[in-house]
Amino acid sequence: MSDRSFLRTAALVILAAFLVPLLAPAAAPAQSGPIKIGMLAPLTGPFAQIGKDMVNGAEMYLDEIGRQVGGRKIELIVEDDEGTPATALNKSRKLVEQDKVHVLTGGLLANIGYALQPYIDGQKIPATYPVIAADDITQRKPAKWIVRTGWTTSQPNHAFADWTLKNTKYRKVVAIGMDYAFGYETVGGFQRVFEEGGGQIVQKIWTPLNTNDFAPFLAQVRRDADAVLALFVGRLALQFMKQYEETGLKARLPLLGGGTTTDESVLPQMGDEALGAITALHYSQALDTPQNKMFAAAFEKKAGKISSYYSEATYTGTRWIVEAVKLAGGKVEDREGLLTALRKVNLKESARGPISVDQWGNPVQNIYIRKVERVGGRLQNTVIATYPAVGQFWKYNPEEYLKQPLYTRDYPPCKHC
Repeated sequence: MSDRSFLRTAALVILAAFLVPLLAPAAAPAQSGPIKIGMLAPLTGPFAQIGKDMVNGAEMYLDEIGRQVGGRKIELIVEDDEGTPATALNKSRKLVEQDKVHVLTGGLLANIGYALQPYIDGQKIPATYPVIAADDITQRKPAKWIVRTGWTTSQPNHAFADWTLKNTKYRKVVAIGMDYAFGYETVGGFQRVFEEGGGQIVQKIWTPLNTNDFAPFLAQVRRDADAVLALFVGRLALQFMKQYEETGLKARLPLLGGGTTTDESVLPQMGDEALGAITALHYSQALDTPQNKMFAAAFEKKAGKISSYYSEATYTGTRWIVEAVKLAGGKVEDREGLLTALRKVNLKESARGPISVDQWGNPVQNIYIRKVERVGGRLQNTVIATYPAVGQFWKYNPEEYLKQPLYTRDYPPCKHC
């Protein structure tokens, strides 16, 4: 080979070395980076302990799987929403637009859920609500980009009313609860089924979210009722239960409640005032299944406290996201694909039992009727009945159900008050 031919050949080899990377299919650097999950939780304010439970639940599941899926690391970015809609919206913007998270999750209060829905749908960011239970997120105004892995507020209370009618002699019930969507939907779900079965809600009492003294409200409770249905959360639940006994009402009127009233996030701080209270929810720390025993023991070891509905919600909710990532082949950058996968996840078993989602994006799952008992020296929500595979529409036809108004402060009307 002549020197000129050699140089020409060498030049072509060098040129090819430069061109091959340019002509080859471009690697997708975004798909090799971390999968980012943005999480909202109230870490300051009156619901801070609940927020801590939420974060601990999510962290625990991620630790169990080594914080990676499909060869990609998972990064959990937590923001304090302070339990207020305005802050939650600002923190969501930060997570989505600055941190570039692939999926948004978390949040506690119903009003936050409703406030975030337009933003989430507008940004077309896949999101899950493991705790927020606001009914209409998956009913009359269903969010396209939100898949709920928790529950609707009224869901357990339809079943609870059915149980109350069939297993007690209570036919006249006073409802008392927090004066916002979560309270209205709890009472509304119970009231509809209870009154259709012959019971009566004879009084509705609404208390502000900043209530520190329940005495003025408890003084209004009709003493000729058969029982009281109460719905409170966190610090408010602790204060209410204490004052319910102090005023002598506990000895006179048996207490029923929405599940958060005796949730394990506050139950250990209660005393005998909680004994005998009956509530309904899709989880109990005392649920006697192998899956829950493993979860509850592991959580208590990690957090130094018993598992609550909130910690199970985010533990299972984070697992749900990871299962969706697997179904999507790890392609979390494809938002439509990830959303589709989130709607397809079906857990045959979990700490709370089997879970699937309906066409509106809401779980179908077991509802447990629980009674507060003292076992082994500590209080627990003993499961006394199970309603399997309960959906958000109870036994009603969904199309007919959705024609009815949303449960609100004044609906159903209190016709027996």
